[in-house]
Amino acid sequence: MNWHQRYIQQAAWTRDLRVYLFEKVGLKHAQRVLEVGCGTGAILHELITPASLHGLDINFAALAECRAHVPGASLVHGNALSLPYSGRLFDIVYCHFLLLWVRDPLQALTEMKRVTKSGGHILAFAEPNYSRRVDQPAELTPLGRWQIEALKRQGADPGFGVRLAESFFEAGIKINETGTIQGAEKEPSAEEWEMEWAVIESDLTGFISGKDIQQMKDLDQQARAQGRRVLHVPTHFVWGQV
Repeated sequence: MNWHQRYIQQAAWTRDLRVYLFEKVGLKHAQRVLEVGCGTGAILHELITPASLHGLDINFAALAECRAHVPGASLVHGNALSLPYSGRLFDIVYCHFLLLWVRDPLQALTEMKRVTKSGGHILAFAEPNYSRRVDQPAELTPLGRWQIEALKRQGADPGFGVRLAESFFEAGIKINETGTIQGAEKEPSAEEWEMEWAVIESDLTGFISGKDIQQMKDLDQQARAQGRRVLHVPTHFVWGQV
């Protein structure tokens, strides 16, 4: 599995939102920007700003790849629950598909608030709520249940997105704007569809029979060809300010 390509795919889902919000928070005039959970640099390398770029991730291999994609960034191995930075350092702190994977999202947001300057901005671009996932036709409903269970096995909270705004409030971060991502679930290209299924197969292998997985893949392909496929996972964002 090429995870950098996967992260690039996910970045495309939120690109319009990020352009809008980065304009609102003044990315072009920022001095220091931090991405918590920078992964392989799929988001960080797109930033156009005079600011010094900083990234943190818990995965050594992802950081090594990020260094290749964003050589000018200052990258640190660390945990979102205890950020290795002094207080009030960054103008903008953001994360992308991160908090559902964090053991204590409120603590992570509290840390993000701590390292953000007074008046600075905190952005959570994408946190899904799989508990409200919709699959059509109905024959594909089991696929959603299987993926939710797979996320739980990996330590994620599949329904965290619905609590994102509440978590910002509990962390004492002023909410300027919140909502769900619009237009993110466009019909995938053949390459994107294959990548999505590579992730599904990786998650389900060993828990669901190969025959059942293949049956779902065939049903998915047929439904898309017939224009009957609906897949919707509400994905939430919040723009907050310290």
